Amino acid sequence: MRTSERASSRSATTDRDRGGATICLLAAGLVFVLGGLFAAGVGTARMARQQARVAADFGALAGAARALQDEPTVCARAAEIVAANGARLVSCQIDGLDVLVTAELTVQPLPGLTRVATATSRAGPLRG
Repeated sequence: MRTSERASSRSATTDRDRGGATICLLAAGLVFVLGGLFAAGVGTARMARQQARVAADFGALAGAARALQDEPTVCARAAEIVAANGARLVSCQIDGLDVLVTAELTVQPLPGLTRVATATSRAGPLRG
């Protein structure tokens, strides 16, 4: 009798614990997937900010190369370069021989989440 009681007790314990490791493994896998999605979203947003900054820099430099011309010509050239870099020109101003360009880039780091990266750059002659 003692042997059968042990067997039934061991069997009840084993049946109760079955599948616990699988649940823990699935939970750990889910944590890794969510962490990866978060890291990819942050990386995409940082890349968009850098791309907006580059577009603003190049747009300001292109505009400054034509700073002696009128403002529509300067800003049209800046807008061309900003668009060629995948961004949109938000504003363009001439301050003496300096050109101030603001560019923005819309990015979707995660499905259903849209962010706008904005950067401003100034270019002009060397002072000092």
